[in-house]
Amino acid sequence: MIALIPHSWLNAFAIPPWIWNPLSISLRAALEATVVVTVAGVALGYLLAKGRFPGRGAIETVFSLPMALPPTVVGYYLLTRLGGPGPIRDAEVHLFGHPLTFTFAGIVVAQIVESFPYCMRFSRAAIAGVDPRFEQAARAMGLSRWRIALFVTLPLARRGVIAGIAMAFGRAMGDFGATMIISGSAPMATTMPIALYNAVFYGSHEQAMVLALVQVGVALTILLGVGRLGRVRPW
Repeated sequence: MIALIPHSWLNAFAIPPWIWNPLSISLRAALEATVVVTVAGVALGYLLAKGRFPGRGAIETVFSLPMALPPTVVGYYLLTRLGGPGPIRDAEVHLFGHPLTFTFAGIVVAQIVESFPYCMRFSRAAIAGVDPRFEQAARAMGLSRWRIALFVTLPLARRGVIAGIAMAFGRAMGDFGATMIISGSAPMATTMPIALYNAVFYGSHEQAMVLALVQVGVALTILLGVGRLGRVRPW
């Protein structure tokens, strides 16, 4: 397992590498996935909430599939599409020099797919619930559509949007099935859930207990922080 931070830092905080390495990989992958999911999920949620066009329901259904499918099924399709022969794999080799399967980037892709529906659906519901009278008043003041979206609609929908982002981050942090299949448990791609599975599989029950407690602590911290953030009033 590779060391992701200086050993002096680990010694200073007394964090053993078998905890910190998978934790840092999980945090980094989940953060990168959440950045992509936030931009794309909020944008699509806004489009679904405000747009009136044919196929809107079908689009939401397709992008929501990972919520209903077992993560192993999602991982299987990602593995065969990203790693199997075809134009997608050819594009990966052309851009990155190698397929994305069994790499850290592959984990980020898997977590984007798994967490995207949560941000999209929460954002859509929150944006659809904004009182249209506020938007009408802003429109009467001469604000453009994108200014209304940025300075009126999204601030008013912030709690639902933040909840969706938090759920997406938590889903990315906690994903096991799709991440396990796409990464193959490679050392540089061992996340916390995979490390916990390995500890249980090899009989390291004390390590498994600590890894599980760390993940519970991270989840509680995220939820408490998001709860406070959601109560902050917009400027």
